[in-house]
Amino acid sequence: MNEEPRLFVAVPVSEPARAAVAAVVDAIRAGEPEGRGVRWVRLDGLHITLRFLGPTIESSVDAAARAVAAAASGTAPFTIRIAGADAFPPVGRPRTLWLDLDRGADELADLARRLDDALAERGWERERRPFRAHLTLARADGVRAGPATVAALRAAATELAIESPIERVVLFESITGSGRARYIERAQTALG
Repeated sequence: MNEEPRLFVAVPVSEPARAAVAAVVDAIRAGEPEGRGVRWVRLDGLHITLRFLGPTIESSVDAAARAVAAAASGTAPFTIRIAGADAFPPVGRPRTLWLDLDRGADELADLARRLDDALAERGWERERRPFRAHLTLARADGVRAGPATVAALRAAATELAIESPIERVVLFESITGSGRARYIERAQTALG
C-alpha cells in the first residue's frame, strides 16, 4: 500500500544565504555539550514554509501545484534579510529554534495569504494559525540542552544580516524516516 505524500509549500533561500546560516549553525554545534541535544534540520534544503498541506492523495498533487502557480504569479520577486533568532515557545524548554527576519516578512505573509486563497479555491481548508515568517533550524522537543542552545543561537544571531532573494515558490514532499527529513521538489513556480 502506497503512503500519501506529505506536502508543504515553501520558498527556498539562496545558496549564499544557506552557506552563511550553515556557518552559524556549525559554530553553535561545535559548542554543544555531549549527549542528547537539539535535532538540527538538514541545511541543504533550507526554506521558509508558507503552508503545510500534510498527507495528500496523489490525485490532488496537481491541484496543489496549480495553487502554488496561482499564488506565485501575483507576487514579484523580493529580498528577505535574516536577522535575530528565537524559539517556540520563547521561554522554558523550547520545541523549535529558528532565525527571524527583519526584511521581507510582510511580502512572505502576503504570499502565504495568496497561497491560502488559491488552495481554498481548490478544496483545501483555510489555514487557522496566523502566519509567522521564520527559518526553522532545529527541534528541541523539550530536551535539557534546548535553553542553552537557544541562548547560543540568540547570541550568534545578534549581528546577523543575511540577505536572500526570494524568486520562486516550491511544492515539496517531505520524506521522513531513517534520519532527518529530506525534501523533494514536486513543482515550482517563479515569482511574478
